[in-house]
Amino acid sequence: MSTLLNIETSSKNCSVSISQEGKLKSLVEKYSENYSHSENLHNFISKALKKIKLSPNDLDAIAVGMGPGSYTGLRIGVSAAKGLCYALDIPLIGLNSLEILCQRYKAKSNEILFPMFDARRMEVYTMVLNSNKEIIKKTTAKIIKQGIFKDFSKEKTWVFFGEGSTKCKDIIKGNHVKFIDEIMYPSAREMALFSYEYFKEKKFENIAYFEPFYLKEFISKMS
Repeated sequence: MSTLLNIETSSKNCSVSISQEGKLKSLVEKYSENYSHSENLHNFISKALKKIKLSPNDLDAIAVGMGPGSYTGLRIGVSAAKGLCYALDIPLIGLNSLEILCQRYKAKSNEILFPMFDARRMEVYTMVLNSNKEIIKKTTAKIIKQGIFKDFSKEKTWVFFGEGSTKCKDIIKGNHVKFIDEIMYPSAREMALFSYEYFKEKKFENIAYFEPFYLKEFISKMS
């Protein structure tokens, strides 16, 4: 039985879960405006394991949300995941944090999904997926303005969610547009099945060279 540790620290939600064969077995998470991930992460990992009476040696792999998102949060999560993988000699799985967020939304067949993280000013990190959670447009940084998504069909319902989506409400309008009012953050809860699929397909990262997905070029230009 495959046992995976899932870590998500790309947002204000520091989240850790243990999953077995794609099923959630244990979850520890906390939302913090101050990004107290460095204080909480290793404690959360210990708690998540203890909840189901496991030790780090029982883990078969570690999955981590690799970004985009908070620079500090990503660095903390990825560093912890890499360190444990080295120490335990187990594989590392990197998952896109926007895709993790997307797992929280139950899409209808006529919808196009726009998960969004807040970047700065009027910028967001986003990607576009269909109702089956298949990627239509890869992760990018966008400045919110009129006509930004003009290439997508208005015959479908455009669904915007995530912290960054609030920036779009006064700019992107129409009967085809839907905003999810609840501010959702990526969680290790939704990583359980996602990481298991990667594990089965052996989609592992090279631990030595793996880095968070910062979208550095965009950030440096806007500084």
